[in-house]
Amino acid sequence: MKTYLLTLVVAFALLSCNDNVIQTTEITSPNKKVVVNFSLNKAGRPFYKVKFNTKTVVDTSYLGFEFKDVPAFHKNFIVKNTSTSTFNETWQMPWGEQLDVVNNYNELRVELQEKTTPERFLNIVFKVYDDGIGFRYEFPEQARLRGEVFITEEHTEFNLTEDYKTFWIPGDWDIYEHLYNTTNLSEIDALQYANHKNLAQTYIPENAVNTPVTMVGNDGIHLSFHEAALVDYSGMTLKVDTENLNLKSNLVGSKNNDYKVKRTVPFHTPWRTIQITDNAPDLIESKLIVNLNEPNKLGDVSWFKPMKYTGVWWEMHLGKSSWDYGMEKVDAKWTDTGKAHGKHGATTENVKNFIDFSAKNNIGGVLVEGWNTGWEHWIGFEDREGVFDFVTTYPDYDIDEVVRYGKKKGVDIIMHHETSAATETYTKQQDTAFALMQKYGMHTVKTGYVGKILPKGEYHHGQYMVNHYNHTVEKAAKYQVAINAHEPIKATGLRRTYPNTISREGLRGQEFNAWSSDGGNPPEHLPIVAFTRMLSGPIDFTPGIFNIKFDEYKKDNQVNTTIAQQLALYVVIYSPVQMAADLVEHYEANPKPLQFIRDVGVDWGKSVVLNGEVGDYVTIARKERETGNWFVGGITDENARSLKLDFSFLDEDQSYEAIIYKDGENAHWNNNPLDIEIEKTEFDKTSQLTLKLAEGGGFAISLKKK
Repeated sequence: MKTYLLTLVVAFALLSCNDNVIQTTEITSPNKKVVVNFSLNKAGRPFYKVKFNTKTVVDTSYLGFEFKDVPAFHKNFIVKNTSTSTFNETWQMPWGEQLDVVNNYNELRVELQEKTTPERFLNIVFKVYDDGIGFRYEFPEQARLRGEVFITEEHTEFNLTEDYKTFWIPGDWDIYEHLYNTTNLSEIDALQYANHKNLAQTYIPENAVNTPVTMVGNDGIHLSFHEAALVDYSGMTLKVDTENLNLKSNLVGSKNNDYKVKRTVPFHTPWRTIQITDNAPDLIESKLIVNLNEPNKLGDVSWFKPMKYTGVWWEMHLGKSSWDYGMEKVDAKWTDTGKAHGKHGATTENVKNFIDFSAKNNIGGVLVEGWNTGWEHWIGFEDREGVFDFVTTYPDYDIDEVVRYGKKKGVDIIMHHETSAATETYTKQQDTAFALMQKYGMHTVKTGYVGKILPKGEYHHGQYMVNHYNHTVEKAAKYQVAINAHEPIKATGLRRTYPNTISREGLRGQEFNAWSSDGGNPPEHLPIVAFTRMLSGPIDFTPGIFNIKFDEYKKDNQVNTTIAQQLALYVVIYSPVQMAADLVEHYEANPKPLQFIRDVGVDWGKSVVLNGEVGDYVTIARKERETGNWFVGGITDENARSLKLDFSFLDEDQSYEAIIYKDGENAHWNNNPLDIEIEKTEFDKTSQLTLKLAEGGGFAISLKKK
């Protein structure tokens, strides 16, 4: 990994301590377009403002904390020192959307001290980029604030200057699997989604939104609010003041404590982030979130290989097979009979079938869910501790034979650990479970946390679980295991620091199309996700469903896209692990569109967002690291549209064989989703192309060097 570093201290100032005047200092981004002003008012309250292209986008926004048993941090401050510096480096992703990442910002460090007893210290650090800002609080070592600090609330404000069009999900402390809403900021009503019938667990205590939350202004300014480097702290939701157009941090708490965060001084908070652009595509191209994280702490992670995978998963959501081995209805109650019911999916024979298919189709892995004992009692039971065993297989799954067969065929087995949110059981078994993976040469595990967290009283997004998720990643790294987390804590760029945190769910995924009672994910869902959830990091969305209607399994459910859009998702929705999620027989019945899944890459040297509007459409081109081939994907919402593509992103003096997979003339996400046209042509960087996308449709293009 090559790193180029230039650090230059450019200014140092000691500001007046006169509390009769407002003290102000300013820092700009390298290109001068983003400006942050930090100030104290006459009461010694710290606040900041943000301008973009001379327009104030965040007005007077106060900062502070409330603590248990000690006075709050919110006023009576003086500025002891300020300093600024410039930082510019280029670092390389071991895997990712691109190889080289520029990390260039100007920093302002403000050192505060209370001017009245107990005269404690607090630092606030701003990093200002060309595409936004990050700031965090630092609690330095000090005699007047020692030992443990119990934070009851963090009061970080984002005071907006416009009633922005906002794309949001409710500030649920337990789950991110809500559909996105599109309303004005003043119209947000998160509480209407409390106790949602399609969610296994949910808790929405305030009119708040989860992050990333993205906004679009009347003049084209785009804002997205999130956090970076979430370590040993509670996840942050944003409480909405619809009358004053104000967002305020609302940390996820716990029923077990009368505080939300417990830390020992010295410490610092996660970064509070605002991505700021004047167009939608630049939001996706921004690397602000990963840049605000520390460099790679693991060193060489070449043992993890980005891959496509198939697996025993979608068939369970369809009801073709089951996770459990012997659960049957006896006297109208689900009962473990101790005998095989014949519908178990994770059998040796079934997994070998997926291995054979994967080996034939340039797919590197097979996920096996339901392989281990415990599924008969994993959900619906209050006491789930001790239910799952992460090393013991069901009788019809021969793990030795499966691994042997996979290695013979060149296909890896992806482990699955569903914890049922019983965290103590999983923590106790991690060394044994990861050692088993290491024994078999397995390097990737999909973890799951369905259900209410145990111990009772904790939530998925509180400090307890943040630490559990992060400790799991660190533990797995010792065994050369990469984590793809489902029901996770939000992504905050820690993949830079711990590159074995490869992907996660953290949104309403493909499986909702198979069984939700509200019609599944609407066509607008993914054109919103690309500009919201995807800004935080890779998504394991499990694309590639070819049997769109699946009436033979469920007549009342379907996938609400065309088959061409399912292909496009391999490029648009980024992850270093991409599932070909459908059943083998459905791919074998559609060999022509399957060719794109065979060809498409998963690890990219460069990504370019060609066009897009939040919630409407997006087109992304990505260059495969290993081959230099390009792939393009575009998707739209429920509206048909034509998009003109310019291929100037292609390499100089290079021609490409292009295969275009596009919606057919009569394609429609509901009426005719399988209508697809495939054509071959030749492109270079001077080429242009206009494509028609059907309602809920899309297109995919492979561009192989000639």
